[in-house]
Parts: sequence; structure tokens; C-alpha cells
Amino acid sequence: MRHCKHRHQLGVKKEHRIALLANLAAALFVHNRIKTTLPKAKALRPFAEKVITLAKKAAQTDDRAKKLHFYRLALAKVRSEEAVAILFTKRAQEFLNRNGGYTRIYKLAIPRIGDGAEMALIELIAANDEGYKKAPKKAAPKAKKAKEAAAPAAEEAPAPEAAPAEQPSA
Repeated sequence: MRHCKHRHQLGVKKEHRIALLANLAAALFVHNRIKTTLPKAKALRPFAEKVITLAKKAAQTDDRAKKLHFYRLALAKVRSEEAVAILFTKRAQEFLNRNGGYTRIYKLAIPRIGDGAEMALIELIAANDEGYKKAPKKAAPKAKKAKEAAAPAAEEAPAPEAAPAEQPSA
């Protein structure tokens, strides 16, 4: 079955979509942050993260042939020598200690004036960014208190004794 095979079509043909994502990725790598529509930002995230992964692989290897191979693969996707050079020389070192999640999307509250499209900022995450702190779980202490309250109640209740068997009446 071919369910969920049509993600991020953006209302354009395949060739147009590939060119659009390449241009958006080039702008993202050069400027670190771009403002675009929310669907385009959501489509750009996996595209850009795969190219960043190529840059990371090139930075981690010592073989010059492999580095060149990864560089050419990235260049085939992004199509901008300037952007790929910036990514492979400057930005790749920032992401070496990060396992995925190289981009962040912020939804903007104000829609675009011309057509009312939802707008978003997509940015590359800094190397030392920890992200959001998770709130401590509050459900665990309540469960503990409930168990403590149930335990004394069970101890105070008298144990049921064996009820005398009823005599059948004749």
C-alpha cells in the first residue's frame, strides 16, 4: 500500500519543488535563519538536515575521496557552491556533537498580509543549545501518596473471619 507517500508537495511539480528546497536550503546555510511560509519550512527541515548530515560525515572522515564524494552529493542537492562551501567549512564543525535536530521552526503569530499564509522562521540551532528543559513529572509523587494512604487503611481494617456455614433447613 502507498499510504502517506505524498508529504510536502507544496502545490507545485516535482522539479519546481526540488529547486525551491535547494534555494531555501542555500539561503538557510548562508544566513542561519530565514523567514518563509510554514509548509515550506516543514518541507525544508528534512531536506536541510540530510545535507547537514552529509557535511558531518565529511568532517568525521579522514579520506579525501570520501570528503569529496560527500561534498559532491551535497552540491547535487543544494546547487549553490557558496552555501555548500560555508556548510562544509564552518557549520559542519558545530554539529559534530549533535545527533540530529539541526534546525528549529518558530511559528509566527502574524500571517502574511497579501494572502494570509502562516509564516515561520526556520533557523540552524547553535552547537551549545540545550533546547527546552523538561518539566519534572508531578504524577509520580501523587501516586506515591495514594499508595501510602491506601496502606494504613488496609492495616486498620479487621481481617474477615471465616463465616459459619449455614445449616440447611429441612
